[in-house]
Amino acid sequence: MGRALVKGMNRDVVEAQVRAVLPLDGSFAVFLGNEEKTFVIYVDESVGSAISMFMRGISKERPMTHDLLATVLLAFGAKVDRVIINEVHGSVFHARMILSAENELHSRKLIELDTRPSDSIAMAVQQGAPLFVAQHVWDSVDDMTDTLAEIEKRGQEDKDAAAAAAIEDDDEDVDEIDPDELDLDLDALAGIDLDQDEDEEDEGYNDGYKGNDDDDEGEEWKKK
Repeated sequence: MGRALVKGMNRDVVEAQVRAVLPLDGSFAVFLGNEEKTFVIYVDESVGSAISMFMRGISKERPMTHDLLATVLLAFGAKVDRVIINEVHGSVFHARMILSAENELHSRKLIELDTRPSDSIAMAVQQGAPLFVAQHVWDSVDDMTDTLAEIEKRGQEDKDAAAAAAIEDDDEDVDEIDPDELDLDLDALAGIDLDQDEDEEDEGYNDGYKGNDDDDEGEEWKKK
């Protein structure tokens, strides 16, 4: 995807999409990127599940946290305009969520909020808002394109094996197999090093702002 200059941020950014959301042991790995590069952010289990459900269009019996926030924004004539992954310290990412608000009392205005990347990504997916990565962050993260391709290949092999077993045993219709129910043993991928730097710097950013100490995006790849 092409680069763009986001007004008010005064920096180059790269547009990215959520390419995959994979469950781990107690957390989720969110793969972000485009045709040039893919990197991973680790999020807590609840937000990872929300992102996955938004991507798959799964309805919920009752509104969850991100659904509630979206409803509140709508009530005030606001929506998520865009999300920017703007900083990374060690393996901890930071993000800004840009809200656009316009109603009968006020003309259109933009509001910039500091957020966890996990919540920002969930809201962007839920509302179909574009997701950007600051150029200096994009340049600093490791490319995980090959890793994701290997994981997807392994997942397809598992699906094919399950389908063949279902046909042989005549226990279920192949068309009814849910690929999301198949367990991907990510640690079984030989030769793939998914460890990340555990260092978490406490330096602030954006004119002295201090990052959230409880940000969950800095966890390394969970090993069983």
